[in-house]
Amino acid sequence: MSQEASKGVSLEAIASLCKRRGFIYQGSDVYGGLAGTWDYGPLGVALKRNIMNLWWKMFVEERDDMLGVDAAILMNQKVWQASGHTETFTDPLVECSNCHGRFRADKIDASQCPSCGQKGTFGEPRQFNMMFKTNVGAIEDENSISYLRPETAQGIFTNYKNVVDSFYPDVPFGIAQQGKAFRNEISPRDFVFRSREFEQMEIEYFVNKNDWEKEFEKWVKDIEHYLIELGLPTSKVHKVEVPEAERAHYSKRTIDFEFDFPSIGRDELLGLAYRTDFDLMNIQKASGKSMEYRPKDGGKPFVPHVIEPSFGVERTIMAVLSAAYTNDEVNGEKRSYLKIPPQLAPVKVAVSPLLKNKPELVKKAREVYDMLKNPPVEMTAPRNLYKGAVMWDDNGNIGKRYRRQDEIGTPECLTIDFQTLEDNTITIRDRDTTNQTRIPIDHLKMKSSFIEFEK
Repeated sequence: MSQEASKGVSLEAIASLCKRRGFIYQGSDVYGGLAGTWDYGPLGVALKRNIMNLWWKMFVEERDDMLGVDAAILMNQKVWQASGHTETFTDPLVECSNCHGRFRADKIDASQCPSCGQKGTFGEPRQFNMMFKTNVGAIEDENSISYLRPETAQGIFTNYKNVVDSFYPDVPFGIAQQGKAFRNEISPRDFVFRSREFEQMEIEYFVNKNDWEKEFEKWVKDIEHYLIELGLPTSKVHKVEVPEAERAHYSKRTIDFEFDFPSIGRDELLGLAYRTDFDLMNIQKASGKSMEYRPKDGGKPFVPHVIEPSFGVERTIMAVLSAAYTNDEVNGEKRSYLKIPPQLAPVKVAVSPLLKNKPELVKKAREVYDMLKNPPVEMTAPRNLYKGAVMWDDNGNIGKRYRRQDEIGTPECLTIDFQTLEDNTITIRDRDTTNQTRIPIDHLKMKSSFIEFEK
């Protein structure tokens, strides 16, 4: 069997698979869609949750220096005034005078409209604020203005003092958050890469300013380890030192982790920034409340500096899918499948009767399915298996089932046949190698990430 990663796979092929197999649909699809919005189907929401759970496990649950929050999406407008978003959170917009298409000036060749093809139809760029503005309450006036948050970071900064007062953690420590963010992108593009509604996974790590370089390097290593756990090949991940002229005004050092995306090419996957004390000092000035941290050893109080690892969920999903998309040949037949790491796979195992019109096979297969879906206490630890971990599949012949499960990334398939009725053994088929192993049903063990069996 020959096998290769799909270097030439297109973004269109991945988007097509995602819609066909129930990973990701166009938002409001039945009504013609809404640009820059996407809905996650049954497999997509499972993959998304697995990625976010892995992140939370590695960066929050397994660490002693991390605390989690879940801040409100709507916040007092003073938050965005103090952070500078109301004045500076902008992109350069140009409009074609011929077709009235609107584009980001820094993402196109402004000499020719990419929509209608006319030349010389763009005027001077103007700055367009990407925040969605809304009003809170029954009266629409200046005091009722709020925004759908364009990032999750400010919800962490505004809760810094609350967390310190409640838990008094040792510095360095971090506050983590996962959640929705919204940006009124001028021209959303490239599938879910740039959209108007998305999810972020962000950490603000509070340090003594004298230690920031040491802690920054630790975060580089931690991020690299996380990307390996996602199954992203190191050859496709690139660390880029962002030059001072291109960094955000608050950043003293930024590294962009870029990935080789299909069709798009190399682009940003996540960022790691040293934000100094910019945010906390802004809050202290705007609110009149001290953001100082008082060391437990009685040392001089100080306002912590901040290191920020910022991850986009949708871009991570795109990277995982494109890295997993693989072509090979099995017995001379071409096959495309998702080589997703088992801990991320939406479905861990599929259970099938060899023939769905044989009641005795269906009955036995259902017994195995139920055993794995709701395993007895003595069979598994932990037992917190989510609903999509085990799939029942009796649609089509066994070969078509295998191909379908391969395409959605299911690591293993279990088949119940007539020999099962005789000796209580079943066939386990491996997604990546297509090898089949026969084992006793009693040797199956379900774990929280994938099926194992006693050899």
